[in-house]
Amino acid sequence: MAVYTEVPDEELEAFLAAYDIGALLSYKGIAEGVENSNYMLHTDKGVFFLTLYEKRVAAGDLPFFLGLMNHLAGRGINCPTPIRNRAGEMLGELSGRPAAIISFLEGVHVRRPQPRHCVEVGAALAKLHLAGRDFALQRPNALNVDAWGPLFDSCRAGADAVAAGLAAELDRELNQLARDWPRDLPAGVIHADLFPDNVFFIGDRLSGLIDFYFACNDAFAYDLAICLNAWCFESDGAFNITKARALLQAYTQVRPLDAAELATLPLLARGAAMRFLLTRLYDWINHPPGAFVKPKNPKEYLTRLRFHRGVSSPAGYGLDA
Repeated sequence: MAVYTEVPDEELEAFLAAYDIGALLSYKGIAEGVENSNYMLHTDKGVFFLTLYEKRVAAGDLPFFLGLMNHLAGRGINCPTPIRNRAGEMLGELSGRPAAIISFLEGVHVRRPQPRHCVEVGAALAKLHLAGRDFALQRPNALNVDAWGPLFDSCRAGADAVAAGLAAELDRELNQLARDWPRDLPAGVIHADLFPDNVFFIGDRLSGLIDFYFACNDAFAYDLAICLNAWCFESDGAFNITKARALLQAYTQVRPLDAAELATLPLLARGAAMRFLLTRLYDWINHPPGAFVKPKNPKEYLTRLRFHRGVSSPAGYGLDA
């Protein structure tokens, strides 16, 4: 269960007294998310989420994250909305942690995405990009191309134990990405982590986007490349071009890609695979014995990285240039 900070009853009652969300009926810790402590609150006015932000989320980033959710919800994006307390503040403190109450979102995430789900995600991502254009705050991408080399250096020594020759392969790839990475693509607010477990559906209809705690400012097409990696590969590692075509066509119907975005999509997809390979590699190597959260295997993204290396144009993803 993703609860790292236990909240005493009396502290919770004092915290909730500052909000107009009704009388507390019950609450329980929930297993959603691995970065923060999360509780579901049931009051006589509805259901809400309480999040306590742990050490891996920088307190200085919270106004961006909470403000972005509030901004997007105001632009018609279905996403959790921070609840303001009676003083008009979205962020408070509980049990020594920054804390916020967030609206409840109906839906479930799909475990085996189909092309119809990819259509919904592509359109929703494009709408998010357009809705965030006038968001005033900015947050640099802390996991951009410039961060991948130092991140790899921090876990290089254990790389070859994960896969033979991995260190040398990643060195070559990182050098190419640093040399060729585009710096002037259309950019703005991106989600940066729109995996299937961060998208809710009711039936085949997308009901909301969640978990904006990697959101930042970067290239829109890079966010799209992250989705190609997250939604368009099967459990056996095979690339599903039908899902990719559905995702990309739905996105471009809402926000067309320019020539530079199209041309660099394979490179961006390689970079997105590298980003998740490296964070998984770091967690795999530095996983403390006995920890509850099991690290994800980085070799899954090594397979995806190698696939993207062989793609030379958007046609490889089912999209005509």
